[in-house]
Amino acid sequence: MNGKLSIVIPAYNEGATIHHILDKVKAVALTGAMEKEVIIVNDCSKDNTEEAILAYKDANPELPITYHKHEVNQGKGAALHTGIRIATGDYVIIQDADLEYDPEEYNILLKPMLDGFADVVYGSRFMGGNPHRILFFWHSIGNRWLTTASNMFTNLNLTDMETCYKLFRREIIQGIRLQEKRFGFEPEVTAKLSRVPKIRIYEVGISYYGRTYEEGKKIGWKDAFRALYCIIKYNLFK
Repeated sequence: MNGKLSIVIPAYNEGATIHHILDKVKAVALTGAMEKEVIIVNDCSKDNTEEAILAYKDANPELPITYHKHEVNQGKGAALHTGIRIATGDYVIIQDADLEYDPEEYNILLKPMLDGFADVVYGSRFMGGNPHRILFFWHSIGNRWLTTASNMFTNLNLTDMETCYKLFRREIIQGIRLQEKRFGFEPEVTAKLSRVPKIRIYEVGISYYGRTYEEGKKIGWKDAFRALYCIIKYNLFK
């Protein structure tokens, strides 16, 4: 078995940790000796993110890295749009540049797809027996509430719509017109995937090593309200 996995990494002010996540991506051995294609989109960081990425790229030529930089900060969603558009792999997965999600679990997400059952796989932080850092009660409630609201419109039974780990067949995600430039990507892509004829969406349990705001977490309550707006917008106004 071969094939290629495109790993799209949006990066904004991640100079301190980007080499750690790239080390983890490089170390993971994909099922069936699948190739990796790492696509990093720097969303006009104000720290040393670019220098850290380019230094890592030069020092690790065995890891295929495509680097793209936005000259103006546009948001995480816009960085994902860029990365998804230029992906060439058979499969595309989203990977945050921080250390909240573990690339060792790529194979867990790939399994239902490689077994021929799935077209899209979500990695849920709220199912299974995997490690889950205990942090913010109200964030957990907010995530579950947004997932429930999304499910009511899409008629899916996801447990974690807001998860970073989403794995797609490339032709499916590149065939969707994405608009949200910031943190509205998750509800938008979920709404639009739910309308793809005969699509097969699966969910698997993953680990979650969450960050505090002091450690660099960026998403906040304003983003939750934007997510709710996007749930309504992309489900009711198609």
